[in-house]
Amino acid sequence: MPLPLRAPGGGRPSPRTADALVAGVVLLAVAVWTLVSAQYTSEPALRTALGWALILTGCGALYFRRRQPVAVAVTTLLACVVYYPLSAQDGPLMIAFALALYTTAAEGRFAAAVALAAVTLLAVGFGEIRQQPGHRQIDDTSLAMLAGWLISLVAVGRAQRTRIAYLHEVEQRALAAEREQEARARQSATEERLRIAREVHDVLGHSISLINVQSGAALHRLGKKPTPEAGLATATEALEAVKATSKDALRELRATLGVLRRADEATPTTPSSGLALLGDLAARARSAGLDVRTHTTGTPVPLPPPVDLAAYRIVQESLTNVTRHAGARTVTVTLDWGPDAVRLRIADDGEGAPEGRPLGSGIRGMAERARAFGGELTARNDDGGGFLVDARLPLTTSAAPAEPAPPAEPTDPTASERDSR
Repeated sequence: MPLPLRAPGGGRPSPRTADALVAGVVLLAVAVWTLVSAQYTSEPALRTALGWALILTGCGALYFRRRQPVAVAVTTLLACVVYYPLSAQDGPLMIAFALALYTTAAEGRFAAAVALAAVTLLAVGFGEIRQQPGHRQIDDTSLAMLAGWLISLVAVGRAQRTRIAYLHEVEQRALAAEREQEARARQSATEERLRIAREVHDVLGHSISLINVQSGAALHRLGKKPTPEAGLATATEALEAVKATSKDALRELRATLGVLRRADEATPTTPSSGLALLGDLAARARSAGLDVRTHTTGTPVPLPPPVDLAAYRIVQESLTNVTRHAGARTVTVTLDWGPDAVRLRIADDGEGAPEGRPLGSGIRGMAERARAFGGELTARNDDGGGFLVDARLPLTTSAAPAEPAPPAEPTDPTASERDSR
């Protein structure tokens, strides 16, 4: 199959224009040589006219040499077979056949080119054998040179075909590598956007939920019309809790959005949150009226910063869900430190998740965090009542990150409000 021709561009003529120019140049060379030879030879006008017709046919066929290489090579060969015994002027029409033979090999018709070269050599040799002694036009040396000439044309055409195929393959590989690089860049950008979305969701969802609960509780107590002193104390307590929660939210939000800073700014090397701040996280949840109890078993060890942040976010999102949806009064956070992994269990005494309702984006985000470091997370109604989030995170980050799951579409209009339950 012929290789695709390059589209015109960069000032180069189109393929058909180039073929027309080549055919014109060959015709001009043959015509000039023939006209010069005509000055020294004479022949009947009919034979001269027939010779010029063969020249026009052979040279004109070169215009189609790349579209029909075998047919053009056969046409030019037949023109030469008729022309040279007929014409006494012996113009260089063989140039047209040589170019057609080269093009046949260069366009991938190697077998046809070899066959045409062999037929040409056998025909010339057979014709010379039939000549009378002393009347041969080509001696043995010239016949050997003709064989080498034909072999060289086919070999050069074959080499050109191989070169074009190699360049085409290199170009295709470069394009494939460029497409792969673009796909990886898009995938990296998508994963980064999903990571930032999870961070913003966890930070704002947790803090705003606490502020909402704290404000609602204060308004409820003020609605009972307490004494001015009691009302002032209630409002002061609620505002202090809101201030502390919003301050923590702003701190975490600034750290999360730090990944969007300019390239010439220093990027923090450690996360702003981790299990070391679990006590502060529990205290904020307690300020919203939730009894948070923490238990630790085993020997705590320092976690890699990404794993430490993922563990903190899982606990944070679990407490957010309990505050918003569970209707619970008590939640127990258990950290079980093992030799190769830490296990997080967040259990509440609330109502649990309704049966048959799909899990929301919050729990999917927690599961993605766990899978990203080779861990796992399950969320289900506890057998003893309430809801249980059970996560296992390895103590190292040697596990290959898993592909993040695409965000699922909400199954009903209240899915965004329901969040993870």
